[in-house]
Amino acid sequence: MFLKSSLKADKTTILRTLKNPFYTWVTLFIILGGIIFYAIFLSPPTSFPTEKFTFTIEEGATLSQASSLLKEKGLIRSGPFFKTIVVALKGEDGVRYGEYIFSGKENAWNIARRITEADFGLTPINITIPEGSTVVEMKDIFERHLPKFNSDVFERIAKRDEGYLFPDTHRFLPNATELEVYRAMRNIFDERITSIQDDISASDRDLEDIIIMASLLEREARTTETRKMISGILWKRLEIGMLLQVDAVFEYINGKNTFMLTLKDLQIDSPYNTYKYKGLPKGPIANPGMDSILAAIYPKESPYFYYLSDEDGNIYYSRTFEEHLTKKALYIK
Repeated sequence: MFLKSSLKADKTTILRTLKNPFYTWVTLFIILGGIIFYAIFLSPPTSFPTEKFTFTIEEGATLSQASSLLKEKGLIRSGPFFKTIVVALKGEDGVRYGEYIFSGKENAWNIARRITEADFGLTPINITIPEGSTVVEMKDIFERHLPKFNSDVFERIAKRDEGYLFPDTHRFLPNATELEVYRAMRNIFDERITSIQDDISASDRDLEDIIIMASLLEREARTTETRKMISGILWKRLEIGMLLQVDAVFEYINGKNTFMLTLKDLQIDSPYNTYKYKGLPKGPIANPGMDSILAAIYPKESPYFYYLSDEDGNIYYSRTFEEHLTKKALYIK
């Protein structure tokens, strides 16, 4: 009974308060003030374009520069107030550079949110880079999917990191730059390598040697088992100072596969030519996937020193060079 009486009393008090002219005027002033505040500071200016357009914030632009440009283009009413919103959301360094697509008028608060969250107004694209792709092969794939992508620029940026760009299905915005694509692939590689760092350390081999070996395995074999077998054979050849004689390097040197090679090709003077120079080639010949990297870390021991592959991808192993030549005559047409 007491609770019901108390609730009834509170309700009566609230109703009396609302009917009080003073509180009515305060409420009206608050509402009116909010409308005026929105109109002066937050609402889109009359100069805001009504048709779809692109607004670009250059890399390295400061918050002040971005605010001034937005004001100059007629997208916001107040530069200082806009800066205050951005600082409240993400701080002074909250601006994300790039191209922003606008399809209609937007208020200052939404614009501030977008440029602090890199909400470009674009739909990301899934791009699959096959395991074992080279930078040259990658650049052609990206150019087919990204409208503004310059394959030559990407090649200049990425070539030095051949082998260290992780092949996967990557998600990029249509306006992604060559540098952004390169950085994303390199960062994913670093993340994946960090996840197997203990395995690499236990192998007692340098990461560089592992990646070079993995790139050979990626282009020489198709399955986990054959990669491990060939890994064991190639590491064993290195240990005894034997030439690796890997045919796959010639696809990187002159674009020829095993079945196109001539005796003249085998004499090409290149630091990647494993028929001419002992040891691993100068660098990776492709960008290997995790399966090939792990096969390089965990080779399979066997009594074999030789192997060959037919045109169907079948692998034949041999203990001696004579046995290898016999199988070559049988299986390679």
